[in-house]
Amino acid sequence: MKELANNTLANSAPRLSTIELNKEALNFSIAHFTIFNATEREDLHGHNYQLECKATAPLSDTGLLFDYAILKKMLRAMCDEIDEKMILPSQSPHLEIEHGNDYTYGIFNGERIPFLPRDLIILPIANSTVEELSHYFLDRVLNHPDLADAGIVELYIKILSSPGQGASAHWSQN
Repeated sequence: MKELANNTLANSAPRLSTIELNKEALNFSIAHFTIFNATEREDLHGHNYQLECKATAPLSDTGLLFDYAILKKMLRAMCDEIDEKMILPSQSPHLEIEHGNDYTYGIFNGERIPFLPRDLIILPIANSTVEELSHYFLDRVLNHPDLADAGIVELYIKILSSPGQGASAHWSQN
């Protein structure tokens, strides 16, 4: 059998490959409202979200990138943390969050909206949008210690709120 000649330029660059995760199990359902400005917001409603991830890293001599089962498990756990919860953004300039004895309140434009603490997740985001959620997941993956030595050079997270509608966040080492 004849071997193909290798390109010298290609041999000097690292061999990169991308793992793409778009699994049915990477989903979550949350309630939210988007805040448009200091006086307007959506009514409370919910979505069934889908998460997609692409991770690029150098291909090893054994033909593997890294143990991406770690990434799948991590993403699934992150989805599970917020699944079937109401989310509020802690970084919104238009929303105050107040903790009471029995309820946590979202205070918006003079309205005190009560939530049971067990039903609520407060996220370090500016608004409860797919744009912010994609960055929330991206930041968590990038800072997760289990992937510190994975050699990831590029990461892409996409959050879909319905088929054909979503937003993505991207990080590249370059």
